[in-house]
Amino acid sequence: MKNISRSTPKVDNPDKISGRAQFVSDIRMADMQHAKTVRSTHARANIIDIKTPPLPEGYVIVDHHDIPVHNHVKMIVEDWPVFAKDTVNHIGEPIMMVAGPDKVVIEQIIKQIEITYKPLEPVFDHVNSAVQKAFQKGDVDQAFSTADRIIAYTYETGLQEQAYIEPQGFIGYPEDGDKITLVGSIQCPYYVKNALLNMLGCNDDAVRVIQAPVGGAFGGKEEFPSLMACQLALAVKKLKKPIKLIYEREEDMLVTTKRHPSVISLEAALDKHHDILAVRAHVGLDGGAFIGLSPVVLSRSMLALLGVYNIPNLQVRGDVYVTNTPPNGAFRGFGAPQMIFASEMFMHHIANTLGIDPFAFRMKHLAKQGDQTSTGGIFRDPIIMPDMIEKVTAISDYHQKVKAYEQPDVFKGIGMSWFFHGCGFTGSGESTHINAKVKLEKDEHDHVYVLVAAVDMGQGAKTTLKKIVVETLEVPYDQVTFDNPDTDVVPDSGPTVASRTIMIVGGLLARAAKTLKDTWVANKPMTVMEQYKQPEYIVWDEHTMQGDAYPAYSWGVNVVEVEVDPITYQVDVKHIWSVYDLGKAIDERIVIGQADGGIAQGVAYGYLEVMRHEQGHIKHKNMTDYIIPTSVDMAPTETYLLDNPYAFGPFGAKGFGELSLVGGAPAVALAIEQAIGRRIHKIPATPESIMELINHGKT
Repeated sequence: MKNISRSTPKVDNPDKISGRAQFVSDIRMADMQHAKTVRSTHARANIIDIKTPPLPEGYVIVDHHDIPVHNHVKMIVEDWPVFAKDTVNHIGEPIMMVAGPDKVVIEQIIKQIEITYKPLEPVFDHVNSAVQKAFQKGDVDQAFSTADRIIAYTYETGLQEQAYIEPQGFIGYPEDGDKITLVGSIQCPYYVKNALLNMLGCNDDAVRVIQAPVGGAFGGKEEFPSLMACQLALAVKKLKKPIKLIYEREEDMLVTTKRHPSVISLEAALDKHHDILAVRAHVGLDGGAFIGLSPVVLSRSMLALLGVYNIPNLQVRGDVYVTNTPPNGAFRGFGAPQMIFASEMFMHHIANTLGIDPFAFRMKHLAKQGDQTSTGGIFRDPIIMPDMIEKVTAISDYHQKVKAYEQPDVFKGIGMSWFFHGCGFTGSGESTHINAKVKLEKDEHDHVYVLVAAVDMGQGAKTTLKKIVVETLEVPYDQVTFDNPDTDVVPDSGPTVASRTIMIVGGLLARAAKTLKDTWVANKPMTVMEQYKQPEYIVWDEHTMQGDAYPAYSWGVNVVEVEVDPITYQVDVKHIWSVYDLGKAIDERIVIGQADGGIAQGVAYGYLEVMRHEQGHIKHKNMTDYIIPTSVDMAPTETYLLDNPYAFGPFGAKGFGELSLVGGAPAVALAIEQAIGRRIHKIPATPESIMELINHGKT
């Protein structure tokens, strides 16, 4: 039987017994070299000439000339270069890399590199659409032609930084001749490996990717590490020594992917009974300089239109606009937070415009089991949102506070958001693009090894996935081992994204463990492989965006209470209440931890986290300039889970990681809106914007 223990890099003085995690920066290898990237100083320009100094012995420069096959990172669209060749399209775009033994010498070499540019006019407005999508449900034109009233509003959201604790980082080293091994802080080992294979044009066994312990990711380590890995692999091939590439915080924040800014326009047609007959929508996302994962982010944003509400007729168009800023990409929620914010505010604003109770108006349109989704699929599973809403209104005393805070000069507010999140890859992603595989191996001592590409980046996958296997096999916990993924050992079970790890990978592991249990022969090596098969009832047309976009949905309700200082306009979040349906919690403590972190990110997205650029240069480049909530900013938080088991999930579990973020922004925005008596159409709702609204905004 193949040796299934992970072969780790040879490190100097490995700390094997302390229990401390070895992050990338902690790994030490003999003759370790270092690398640093040379980047564009222009938002858009032609490269006219590059002059490099004579290099000291042991130092190398790598650029596009060193790429053997494809000078682009393998993603959905092949437009993102590994190294710029003739043009640069954003400040910070990589042009070359310098590697060698001494960081100080590397810096001196970089200072001597002279790059001559011909500046071009950069584009920062939404004018260059690179991706267009559209879908329709029902007869929207007919509904609008017979409408008693039409109401339209536009909503905007800004950049958001993932703010993971550990910056991006890799170590690369040669192994077994020409083989390249990379150890990285990553979410998707096979994304990185496939990007390397594409760039190098080499055989599958010539590249190996190992996941180191990850100090947070939130989507920020989904696609971006593939770019770093390609650059570092070229340096390793050229220098033929181990090289460490770790971004400092400033570099990380200036050049890595963020959440897409959005402009979302919504128009509703209503009848005389205040029923919404139809909604037209347009979603505009700022993709930055390269498209990357933006088409799928756009899809999920569009699919979240009107969220948990059943609207019979929908028409939505979407565009990804290319601008001369760093590329935007994956971030927890993946396009849904933008649309959920717009949708929840829109429902509330429609009711206010009509002069009716927003709560009753929203309840009237709430989706039920058997209703159609936005793309004409079916909500097949029970929807327990009424129970969740009843629970959260009771524990927060929502209705009483709404009335109390309507009094003048109170400057307090309470907001409630309702939302869902599709579990797993959008559309046919799981069945046609990923086809996830998992493997269980039992050795002659009856010890079982979990072999999957799923990454634990702080969300607890190592605990929950192992727990699924242990409880299915009914063996002691220490009889099962789950090591960090190594592509030489584990099958491709897909990326650790899209709230798919427990429902998809965990479901496969539960089935594999059941098979192993049923065929168990003591003291005999055994291997069980399981591959994902889409449920037959799931039908999806990628071209028309029609059918079941997701196999299941998780649901949530957030309530946020705030107080706004009438002098400084500072927002004080007083309390947060949440109720979630994630099917069934595999480990409740881990779920509550996820909920606490997710709601912090979601609420901060709505009122606190500001990131802007000036002519393409990110202005918030460290954790002093970019403000995220501390323990002082976070209010007391109460979280409740209501069981609603999903038949195809392990022990009834669905996805949860992203759900806990997507409702935070509208909940806090609605609370601030009540506190100041002005409508909010743009987040984050900062003290400056609140002051502007109070002085000049509409009630």
